[in-house]
This record gives sequence, structure tokens and C-alpha cells, in this order.
Amino acid sequence: MRVENNRLSVNCDDVNSLARLIILHFPREHTEKDPYKVLITTILSQRSKDENTEIAAANLFSVYKSVEDIARAKPEELYELIKPSGLYREKAERIVKVSQIVLERYGGKVPNSLEELLSLPGVGRKTANIVLHVSFNQQALAVDTHVHRISNRLGWVKTKTPEETEEELKKILVPQLWGPVNGSMVEFGKSICRPISPKCSMCFLNECCEYFKTTKG
Repeated sequence: MRVENNRLSVNCDDVNSLARLIILHFPREHTEKDPYKVLITTILSQRSKDENTEIAAANLFSVYKSVEDIARAKPEELYELIKPSGLYREKAERIVKVSQIVLERYGGKVPNSLEELLSLPGVGRKTANIVLHVSFNQQALAVDTHVHRISNRLGWVKTKTPEETEEELKKILVPQLWGPVNGSMVEFGKSICRPISPKCSMCFLNECCEYFKTTKG
């Protein structure tokens, strides 16, 4: 990366440098590190906007302080608390069941392996990898719709599913970037590389973007 005539110049072939630029310009700090709270909050975030997830999580943990509390609760007791996140009936069932399993099988401690996390109901690869990165500081790559869309638009991968995107990105990104790139691409995807009407003219990576070259060039 260099500056020429007040314009950012990048090597479009260096995917890792481009990923670092996204992380630099769109940092996301994870203030909550507790594995259980991160796990439950990520379940709440499924098909929900961040601001609604935050409200639902704050509501839930203001009443239920621990895994033991939620494991003993009835799903319907959580409905009103987590309603802002949407799909609250389904999520309440999952949250109570996950809490019971974590309490009974793991002594109240969220497991720190991908395989064990994936065995929990309602926990997919994205959720598991977020927990591994945020709470256990492991090199884990969480791929959601933003990461999947942006990686394909830029031309880093040519994949049809988030699972395929995760597999391909791991081949081209250094492990140190796997964790941070998720949150940064989420922020980048909400503000610039949006699903509909992306702000391509404002994007600092448009000269390296296959989508921009194809649609705007």
C-alpha cells in the first residue's frame, strides 16, 4: 500500500493487504469476551440486525445472570426479553436447550473446540467460529452473508455458499486475519459494500473489485 498524488494505491493481487485495509478502515471491537454470553448473543444475532441483537441480549442478561438461570427457565419466559431479535420462539428454545447442555455436559463452561460447539443445537460454523475467535483467541474464520458477498464481489473467491467461502478464504488469507476480517467485513458491508445499492464510488477498493469493473466500468 502506498499513497500517490493523495490517492491510496494498492496491489490488487495482494489479498492479505486488501484484507488488512478493510480491518484498518472498519475495525470492530469485541467488548464482551465471556464465552457463554458471546455464544448466546451470537445465536440471538441470527437473521437479526446488530442493534436489535444488542437490545435482546441486554434484556436477557439483565434478568438471567448465568447459564444456570437460563437452563432452568422455560422458553416462553424468554419470549418478551428476546423479541427484538426476531424468531424469538425458535431462539428461546435453542437458548434454553444449549444452556442445559452446556451445564450438564460441560459443567457450565462453553467448550472451546469447533466439533463440540457444532454439536450444540442451533450452532453453525459462523456462530462456532465467532466464539472461538472472540472468547478463546483461536484462529477461526466466521463467514456470514457479508463476508460471503464481499469476498465474491471483490473476486477473491467464486463460491456459492458461506461454507465454500470459508474453505477458499482459508487458502488465501493468513490465519492471523481470519478472526478480525469477519467483524470488519460486516461493518464494511453495512456501510459501503451493501447488498443493495452498494456505494462503489466511495469504496477505497473499487479499483480492485471485479463487481465494480463489471457493473460500473
